Amino acid sequence: MSSVLSAVNRPRLSRPSWLSPKVFRTEVLAGLVVALALIPEAISFSILAGVDPRVGLFASFTMAVTIAICGGRPAMISAATGAIALVVGPLAKEHGLDYLIAAVILGGAIQILLAVLGVAKLMRFIPRSVMVGFVNALAILIFAAQVPHLLGVPWLVYPLVAVALAIMVGLPRLTRAIPAPLVAIVVLTLVTVFASVAVPTVGDEGALPDSLPTLGLPQIPWTMNTLTLVAPYALGIALVGLMESLMTAKLVDDITDTPSSKTRESWGQGVANIVTGFFGGMGGCAMIGQTMINVKASGARTRLSTFLAGVFLLVLVVVLGDVVAVIPMAALVAVMIIVAVSTFDWHSVAPATLKRMPYGETIVMVATVATTLATHNLAIGVVIGVLTAMVIFARRVAHLVEVTSVLDPDGTTRIYSVRGELFFASSNDLVGQFDYANDPETVVIDMTHAHVWDASSVAALDAITQKYATRGKTVEIIELNKPSARIHDTLAGQLGVGH
Repeated sequence: MSSVLSAVNRPRLSRPSWLSPKVFRTEVLAGLVVALALIPEAISFSILAGVDPRVGLFASFTMAVTIAICGGRPAMISAATGAIALVVGPLAKEHGLDYLIAAVILGGAIQILLAVLGVAKLMRFIPRSVMVGFVNALAILIFAAQVPHLLGVPWLVYPLVAVALAIMVGLPRLTRAIPAPLVAIVVLTLVTVFASVAVPTVGDEGALPDSLPTLGLPQIPWTMNTLTLVAPYALGIALVGLMESLMTAKLVDDITDTPSSKTRESWGQGVANIVTGFFGGMGGCAMIGQTMINVKASGARTRLSTFLAGVFLLVLVVVLGDVVAVIPMAALVAVMIIVAVSTFDWHSVAPATLKRMPYGETIVMVATVATTLATHNLAIGVVIGVLTAMVIFARRVAHLVEVTSVLDPDGTTRIYSVRGELFFASSNDLVGQFDYANDPETVVIDMTHAHVWDASSVAALDAITQKYATRGKTVEIIELNKPSARIHDTLAGQLGVGH
């Protein structure tokens, strides 16, 4: 009887949502569309890194499959990326593929270490204006990457792109049962094959692999010299990869209105890069363009689409390479144009929005976009955006400290009341707000409504005390809250003010 009761009371395991036929179909088709879109991207990034196209394709396969299991953000796509290609390109060019692979493995290990140290928590310090700039810059870069495929090509490419765009804009108004990008790819491929239309194809981008990736270690000397050589590149891989991945995860959180574990995503990226390195891949991180195809264009929401994107990619390039090779680039260019247009935050540049938005927010967004476009590196753009936001915030808060004073009825004591946050920017102006020459012999500084954050603030209070002391007057600082009192008691008189 007790066993029956325990069986009844035992919590029921939740059924994965992708087991639903409707969700399963969506995830499978989304994975197929992403896999098709990944092929030319992976080949292009391989060329950018100076390695064989197979290196990028295998990296995309292993990254997608591994992150589907280990990652913290369901439905996000990780694969070989342009940002990582830019980081590892010089190493591959000067020292060869084996050193690149060693850097990828070490970069993955650094990402796991950073995850353990809680680097994902730093996401809270990225302002919304930086996120908007990140998204807008990404949309522009995605669109710009398609321009070379539209220059110096047969004129038939343009009507094909137009047809694909029409399909992707019009079909969702009729039905969403099948992803519009997949329909566009299939239709254009059939048209070009059966009509014998000579236009650039996926096969023109580079040779597709005809065998599976193999497990192995890079053939390098395992010495300290090798470590010092690859370590800077590994650190670059780790930082750039984590920043792009966490920013993309945050974006998908907002789009799907669901939370995700950024810490798990951080170490998941590390595991994926280590696995990728052992299989001879060039490493990677989250791909926001492919993620937008998966989440926004195709409606995927689970890990299944990410996993199948990697599996389909491998099957397509190894088993069905001849079929994939005839897909016209016009179809994939059209898909990426739709992704760019849907990714851009048009509301952020609307005149009405710009008119209402504080100028500082707009400056941060523009700085993020401009830096990203200048460097073609989203990570650098985000860093500059955050630094710009910090400077603007510091300047704004520096003027929020208010000092008022009253004189005791007997005229022997002046009481100053300080309001606001005292830190390195705001405390610099504090010293000049006291009347040292004309105040009575006793001065009280009431800190009830103030908070001391750093040594600069303590030094400012010390300077005030000293200026009164040189005139034979005494200062009493009262009503410090506990954290402020702690830092003040620790540093007061120890900062060498006046020496």
